[in-house]
Amino acid sequence: MAKTNPTAHNARSKAEPNKSGGLKNFEERLEKLETLGERIRKTDIPLDEALKAFEEGIRIARTLEQDLEKIESRIEILMNSSDAPPDESPELELFETGN
Repeated sequence: MAKTNPTAHNARSKAEPNKSGGLKNFEERLEKLETLGERIRKTDIPLDEALKAFEEGIRIARTLEQDLEKIESRIEILMNSSDAPPDESPELELFETGN
C-alpha cells in the first residue's frame, strides 16, 4: 500500500488559485478575514499596512457574501422542491436580514 504525503497534498491544494484571490474555500477565506481583523486592531501596525489589510479584508468579505447568497438560493430551492411534504413549509429565518 502506497503512503500519501498529507503535507504535499495540503501544500498543493492551498496553492491552487481560484476566483477568490487564491484562497481555496469558504472556511479558509473566513479564517483569513478574521486574521486580517485581528491584525488591523493592533496598535503597533503601520497605517499603510493596516490600509492594505483592510482592503484585502473588504475583497474577501465581498466574496464570502456572494458565496452565502448562492448557498441561501440553493437552500431555498431544496426546501421548496417538490420532494418536500406539502404540509411542511420551509423555515428560513436564519437567512433573513435585518435590512
